[in-house]
Amino acid sequence: MLWLEGIHTYYGDSHTLRGVSLELPAGTALGLLGRNGMGKTTLIRALMGYVPIATGAVHWHGREMTNAPPERVARLGIGYVPEGRGIFPNLSVRENLVMTARAGVDGTRDWTYERVLATFPRLTERLNHGGQQLSGGEQQMLAIGRALMTNPQLLILDEATEGLAPLIVAEIWRVIGAIRATGISTLIVDRNYRAVLAHTDRAVVLEKGMVVAAGASANLAQDHDALARFLGV
Repeated sequence: MLWLEGIHTYYGDSHTLRGVSLELPAGTALGLLGRNGMGKTTLIRALMGYVPIATGAVHWHGREMTNAPPERVARLGIGYVPEGRGIFPNLSVRENLVMTARAGVDGTRDWTYERVLATFPRLTERLNHGGQQLSGGEQQMLAIGRALMTNPQLLILDEATEGLAPLIVAEIWRVIGAIRATGISTLIVDRNYRAVLAHTDRAVVLEKGMVVAAGASANLAQDHDALARFLGV
């Protein structure tokens, strides 16, 4: 489904991604791990068209989409839940959801307004509240729900549990597991490497903008030397 080949990016004179390659087959979950500042969010933003790719290529279903603008990436079937959530604070919960509603690229509408509210019952109680009136956990639920309303083939979640209370974190991971069970591919970045490895099929570890480890998540979870060396745990 998704293939990144030799991606290099720069912020000014800083060489941030250094030849990153990875594959994400359809229907699978991929974890992206690494310490802070190692290039995880940069890689996602490059894929989504927010950070220019200097060299390398992004392939989606066999077609190149390197440096495609974000709106085209979204139309191709990639949903994005950014770090910081990015909801519209002056719109109500209902407006945040319905504004992104559309069929998937194959015409399916599996994720409807009603299904999103059934997945996140708490949002049903907040439909007329503005985005700025929600708690952090409710905002994260709204951000995920809004992405699902696009009926994506791939859902990217960047730090979906950051700064949330433990009970809300557990609820978010439950929902991520439920989304995965529907067959939507997922790309997950989160500081809780144990949870990432438990909810993904494969994982890639970045250090200083390079892939330093990759493999089945279950195997990486048992590779304590690699986890200590690259994640400091």
